[in-house]
Amino acid sequence: MSLLRRTALTAALVVTLGTVPAISPSPSPTLTPAAAALPTAAIAVGDSFISGEGAGSYAPVTDVSGVSRSFPGWTAPNSNAFFCHRSNNASIHKANLPGITARFNLACSGAQPPDIANPSSNRAKGRQVASQISQVQQVAQTHDIDVVLVGLGSNNSSFTFGDVALTCATRFIADAWTGWWEFWAYLNGPVPQQPCSNDDLATTAQFDAASTETVAALRQLLTTLRAVDADGQHRIVLQDYTNPLPFDLAANFHDEENRTDSRDKFRALGSERYAAGCPVHRASLAPGHVFSTRLGAMVQSTFTTLRAEFPNADLVYLNVQQALNGGRLCEQANSPAGTLATPIRLMDGPTGVHLTSLSGYDKIDIQRIANSCVTYYQTCQESWHPNAAGHSVLGQCLSGAVATSQRSVSCVRASNGTVTVS
Repeated sequence: MSLLRRTALTAALVVTLGTVPAISPSPSPTLTPAAAALPTAAIAVGDSFISGEGAGSYAPVTDVSGVSRSFPGWTAPNSNAFFCHRSNNASIHKANLPGITARFNLACSGAQPPDIANPSSNRAKGRQVASQISQVQQVAQTHDIDVVLVGLGSNNSSFTFGDVALTCATRFIADAWTGWWEFWAYLNGPVPQQPCSNDDLATTAQFDAASTETVAALRQLLTTLRAVDADGQHRIVLQDYTNPLPFDLAANFHDEENRTDSRDKFRALGSERYAAGCPVHRASLAPGHVFSTRLGAMVQSTFTTLRAEFPNADLVYLNVQQALNGGRLCEQANSPAGTLATPIRLMDGPTGVHLTSLSGYDKIDIQRIANSCVTYYQTCQESWHPNAAGHSVLGQCLSGAVATSQRSVSCVRASNGTVTVS
């Protein structure tokens, strides 16, 4: 059933958490008997912000060999297919999508543009899953694909979201626990301690390269969808990214024991921010928002390019950069309670128990704990992603993007929790 022929909502769609107005489908156009017999489907393609990383309730994932992989244990290689972390709480499952009878989450945490057309297992640090295009083709054999949610680009051959987050958090933790004269404590060599700058996260040249990769990958996806969709009609929503951290921290996280993060060694403040989920310099927040804004601009540019190349495609750009307003980590004094993102959480080895506090740990302990995340990345990979509540909001964003008659919409969360898509 074509989404284009469903009754559209008004250009501005206002919803509240957990409540989305129903949309009544209008009669289907004439289809061939084969196409009419297929049940409708919505699919999700892309990386961790689409797969539901951080939202919990992760489903088994079929690997490149066709074997279903459940949780393999914390010491398993991070390449294990399960660590795609396809959540039953992901936005594709939370959105109100009238007329859709089945939903398929094909996204994979850590996915990069080449993974759209090639098995992720083909590249270094890739997970053992087939190409996302081949998974789309498999769904199309049994379902008429009507909705496609895509989020891609935050990981690429130039930079990854995980590396960006790890860079800024590691610098803060090193600065908090280690004096400038104590670099000997770092067993793998010195760790920078200064706040992140714009170019520390990604340079203009790196963004340009990432944009080229992303456009090429999504061009292949759109071409495939055009070839395999039963009735040739489907809405493709290109979603960008949202920042889990605020523009500034709540005042109670600015200092502790009369020490701020602009002086040497501040363990109490480091422990306080870690417990709240935001171990980061205040001076790193602005570059972080520049990075997320540039990611959004890259996705929007990809949308513009593909609209020109595929003028008959039903493409919508969904800006979610303000979808977590009021619910970012350390934006409120009681963080991480009530937030819409997962705090940074580490393990002291692959124990299965995340540390909620670093109080009482010395600099050697901190180095050991930080190294666990490097060696067993799956132990900390949920950090700084939308949680289940955040994906409930993103589900409302997707609902609005599917129902709109516009080609570009923004999803904004107000201080009272109301979500507006317009």
